Amino acid sequence: MLSRTADSLFWLARYAERAGNVARGLAVASRMAAVSARLGDEVAEWRALLTASGGDAVFYRKYEAPTAESCIHWLVFDPENSSSILSCFEAARRNARSVRTALTVDMWEALNDSWNRLREFSPDATEGEQLADFLGWVRERVTLFNGAAHDTMLRNEAWRFVHLGTMLERADNTARLLDVKHALFAPEVAGAVDYVQWQAVLRSVSALRSYQWIYRDRLSARRIAELMILRPELPRSLAACHAEVSDTLEAIAQEQGGRTGECHRIAGLLKAQLRYGQIDDVFAEGLHEFLTGMITRTAELGAAIDAFYIRH
Repeated sequence: MLSRTADSLFWLARYAERAGNVARGLAVASRMAAVSARLGDEVAEWRALLTASGGDAVFYRKYEAPTAESCIHWLVFDPENSSSILSCFEAARRNARSVRTALTVDMWEALNDSWNRLREFSPDATEGEQLADFLGWVRERVTLFNGAAHDTMLRNEAWRFVHLGTMLERADNTARLLDVKHALFAPEVAGAVDYVQWQAVLRSVSALRSYQWIYRDRLSARRIAELMILRPELPRSLAACHAEVSDTLEAIAQEQGGRTGECHRIAGLLKAQLRYGQIDDVFAEGLHEFLTGMITRTAELGAAIDAFYIRH
C-alpha cells in the first residue's frame, strides 16, 4: 500500500473516532455542570473537558473564560479548533475522498451523509435541551461509520490501518478522560457527589452497565479505574485498545514480509504492561502519573507509526 493511502486511512479513522469522543465528553460535561452549578463550581467541568480534548491552550487565547456557551461552540462548530466536531468530520471526509476507492460504499455514504447533514445544523442545535439530541446524533453517525467499516471492509491492509487509527485514538481518549478526573479516585473520596461523577465517567465510555455486569456491586473508585485501564472485556479500556493496536501492527508486519520497527516495540510493551498489570501497582505509582505516562507513550506510538509506515 502507498504510504499516502495508509496515512489517509489512518487519520480518517482517528478523526471519525475523535468526533464521537468529543460528543461523549460534551454530553457528560453538560450533565455534570448542572450538578457542579449547585455546588458553585460549574466552570470546573468545562475546564476539565477542555483539558481532556487537548486544545485548552488555543481556547484560552480566543476566549476569556470557559463557560457553557464558549466551550460548546469551541468543541462543536469552531473551525479554529482542529478537534471540534465540525473540524473532525471535515478532516475525516477530506481523507476519505483521497482514498475513495479503498472504502466501501457503506463507509463513504455514512461519512458523506454525516458531513452534509452536519453543515445544515445551526448553532441553535446545541442550545438548551437540543444539545443532548445533537450529541446523540453525532455518536450515532460515528457508530454507523465504525459499523460499516467493521461489517463491509475486506480484512486487508486498508482495513487494518482504519482499525489501527480507531483503536489508537480510543486509547488516547480513555487515558485523557480518566486523567482529568484522577482526583475522584483518591482513597478518601466517596461522597454522594463523587458517586454521581463516577457514574458520569463510566457513561463517557458507555461502561456503566458493563461495570455492573462484571463486578455486581456498588461503584468504587478502584474498580472503575481497573475496568477502564486493565479489563480486556471493556472495548474502550486501555488494555483492550492497546492489545488491538499491537495485534494490528503485527498483522501489517506479516503482510509486509515481517518488517518491524520502533512502533512494534512500543506497542508490544504497552500491550504487555496492561495485560499483566495490577491496579494496586497503578495506584502505588500514582494514578495521575500512570495516566500521563500512558498519554505520552500513546503519542510516541502514533509518531512511531507515522515514521515507520507513512514518512519513511
